[in-house]
Amino acid sequence: MSANIVTTLPLGPLDPERTELLLRVVEGLEPSTLQWLSGFAAGVAHERAAGRPGVSLPIGPVVAPAVRAEPTARLTIVYGSQTGNSKRIAERLGRAAEAVGLAARVYAAGNYPVKDLARERMLVLVVSTQGDGDPPDDARGLIEFLQSRRAPKLEQLSYSVLALGDSSYPKFCETGRQVDERLLALGARRLLDRVDCDVDYDTLANAWLERVVTGAREALGGTTPSATVTRLRTAPVEPQFSREQPFSAEIIANQSLTGRGATKEVRHLELSLAGSGLTYAPGDALGVWHENPPAVVSDVLQALRLDGEQAVELDGSAKPLREWLATGRELTRLTRPFLTQQAERSQDAQLAGVLQPGHEAGLRRTLKDLQVVDVLQRHPGEWDAKAFVQALRPLAPRLYSIASSQEAVGEEAHLTVALVDYELDRKRRTGAASGFLASLQGDQARARVFVEENERFRLPADTSRDVIMIGPGTGVAPFRGFVQHREAQGATGRNWLFFGRDTSRASSCTRPNGRTQ
Repeated sequence: MSANIVTTLPLGPLDPERTELLLRVVEGLEPSTLQWLSGFAAGVAHERAAGRPGVSLPIGPVVAPAVRAEPTARLTIVYGSQTGNSKRIAERLGRAAEAVGLAARVYAAGNYPVKDLARERMLVLVVSTQGDGDPPDDARGLIEFLQSRRAPKLEQLSYSVLALGDSSYPKFCETGRQVDERLLALGARRLLDRVDCDVDYDTLANAWLERVVTGAREALGGTTPSATVTRLRTAPVEPQFSREQPFSAEIIANQSLTGRGATKEVRHLELSLAGSGLTYAPGDALGVWHENPPAVVSDVLQALRLDGEQAVELDGSAKPLREWLATGRELTRLTRPFLTQQAERSQDAQLAGVLQPGHEAGLRRTLKDLQVVDVLQRHPGEWDAKAFVQALRPLAPRLYSIASSQEAVGEEAHLTVALVDYELDRKRRTGAASGFLASLQGDQARARVFVEENERFRLPADTSRDVIMIGPGTGVAPFRGFVQHREAQGATGRNWLFFGRDTSRASSCTRPNGRTQ
């Protein structure tokens, strides 16, 4: 497609289906052909305005080719995203490619037309891995197609893969690795080697993005556009507050929902978004930047035998070690790279053994059950302050399903949070983020937050349709927002909500007006 054609759906007289058909018609046409089409459309408009709806199609450059033309050189970007990180990177890549004059199109993996794969010349994939090696929901169909016998040979294809993952799981970036190896097996060649990113993906992703744009421009011949491109619809305005610039939200309510004797504490929080401009839909999540529990920070410093007040300079920022550990680094989530370094420093054969091939089950238990302080206490080793901070993963925000509807609560967001609390080695352990939220009490309590959209988790637009919601455990949180939204809309459909501590013992909930059963 020409670099001057923007493939966004216009807010104009054409509906989305006809707009898509129009874009397919003009795809790959030369400027002279596009100019002919413009004149032909003007002629049709003139005839119809004069009351002569009939028009014959002249033999022109559109109908001359007897064979379907191949698309012009373009960069296709496909993302598989569960929490939005891959989507953000893919969209940034698309904008960067446009800026250097490349024709680029960006697809969610679930929307990518797999029939186009055999004709692609340059493909970039940004894909995350969920849990212990699972693909994002929207990428499952594409990955199954690639792994099937229907997948075409791809000798003409150049590609690159950016894999996002979490090194606190044994199968780190597994989905990206599978896609990369499968494309290679189908005959494609790497434009760039795969890059595997942990949750602190910014540095690696930014460097990869620049290299992809440079490589694609050299291969496809993009140049800086000589004319300004006028978009057919207004570009969306970026929100003032985001993951990188969170909003400081006031905590206006924080109360326990569970009574005495309950095996798990669940809390209801209400946060004010007044003045932020933040909006959300039922199904979206609220990102929370938390702080590590002071007791955990003190235990880590004691195990290291280091002074928490000593300054540590890293990435141009100098802060006391205690502050790095409280607000800048993960202490409750282990990663394999940290365990590897701790095994080397401690020379502990047991810890080293867990990291060896064939011991995946033991590694999985270690990553799941232990925190940084547990490893330091069980397998002591010598660290200096800067090396320790560098070895830890940067603190990442936690995402919580929003348990409210703005139709009902206005400039507020409600959360339903289960407090992670367990005993290990006769010591109580508390989840960092859930413990932080539970501690936010008093008039001055605030949390740094942002909204994370989830377009795949939505109520039906037709309010007369029945809805069945199943939320085992605290998975009931988003459905509270769904039910609240349906009530605010005056939905006539029935709302079935099942929830419980586990899937084997689901129970039902009835809303006061009887519409939920």
